Amino acid sequence: MKHPHGEEPRAGTPFEFISVARAEPRVMLIEFNRPEKRNALSVAMMTEIARALSGAETDDGIHCAVMTGDDRAFSAGADIRDQHERGSDAALAPEKLAAWETVRSFSKPLIAAVNGYALGGGHELAMAADIVIAGEGATFGQPEINLGIHPGDGATQSLPRLAGKSLAMRLILSGQSMDAAEALAAGLVAEVVDPSRTVERALELAAVIAGKNLLALRLAKACVLNAYETPFSEGLLFERRSLARAFESEHRAEGMRAFVESRATRCREE
Repeated sequence: MKHPHGEEPRAGTPFEFISVARAEPRVMLIEFNRPEKRNALSVAMMTEIARALSGAETDDGIHCAVMTGDDRAFSAGADIRDQHERGSDAALAPEKLAAWETVRSFSKPLIAAVNGYALGGGHELAMAADIVIAGEGATFGQPEINLGIHPGDGATQSLPRLAGKSLAMRLILSGQSMDAAEALAAGLVAEVVDPSRTVERALELAAVIAGKNLLALRLAKACVLNAYETPFSEGLLFERRSLARAFESEHRAEGMRAFVESRATRCREE
């Protein structure tokens, strides 16, 4: 596949439910491609997203990834028809759980560009990203309670951590959604832009991030995510150990020499 933003990815097993392209230097763009299902996250689609991120994980030429849907939906949630037919075997399929773990353990910066619906699993996938850029008119929510179940792809854990108990309870227990402005106010979204610029803005930010040293990006992301897992004092120790590792890198030495000498660094892409 040739993408208008850049070159086609390296050859490999073709994807059916997503498209993958090198969008900017050192940026991978993942586009969901189930428009007839509003990009519902079937087990097969989640497996493909995980496979794309696994490829990016081991490719040092990629420093940042962006994932997006279409104008109507980032993703309207899980594949309810599949869950209706197979029950918990679909909701808790081992390959699906493994795919989610791959997304959450992705060590490089991950940006979600959200237009339209980000509901249920789609909202959980957006929350699994490090940065969310939302178009005006985007809708976020966890409607699972309306089906007699509750979120099962992380929302009961991530929403309280990201937005606090009260809002998490309101969304999860009522099944009501919120708009992009409320998501921004809650800290679930970094920026709200015109829908025509959502992907463009995400790629702009990704290009800035991708211009940084890959080791520093990975270490910084790990430090921030660690804040959700450990007490403050332990987090500070984690941060200091991480910083010590960053100081050992040649990029740090060159970057600081360049700063002191008022010149451009020679190893920005390492």
